Amino acid sequence: MEEEFVKGDRVEVCSKQDGFFGSYFEAKVLSKLPRGSFYKVKYKNLVTEGEDPMPLIEIISPDEIRQIPPKLFQPSTFRRHDKVDAFDLDAWWVGEVTGQRGDAFSVYFPTTNDVCEYPFERLRRHFDLVNGHWVSSAIRQQ
Repeated sequence: MEEEFVKGDRVEVCSKQDGFFGSYFEAKVLSKLPRGSFYKVKYKNLVTEGEDPMPLIEIISPDEIRQIPPKLFQPSTFRRHDKVDAFDLDAWWVGEVTGQRGDAFSVYFPTTNDVCEYPFERLRRHFDLVNGHWVSSAIRQQ
């Protein structure tokens, strides 16, 4: 069952573009198109190219849009093997914590096979949307 979104809803849009597959960009729903179930969204961090950049507006299909994950139950730290979302290149990327050095956490990204370091503030616990409900990856791993 597809979730319905209305004008003003804050959402995340999953990129299917090469190099960005699996990343989620924050956006706001501008409207649901009258024909079909496509949505017009305005991105929070993506902008148009050119001399006077404006927030990027796109038409997206319902399989590319989801509600923003809850901010509840954020841990005070992360441990090795925790599934996290890391904010990088204006998007949230799914990865796994592989270690910690000082205040920086190493995160492995299976979609790119990269390991990068992030401060705690640029990480969030990963949640999966299962049958319309957010489920913490920490609970699913138990």
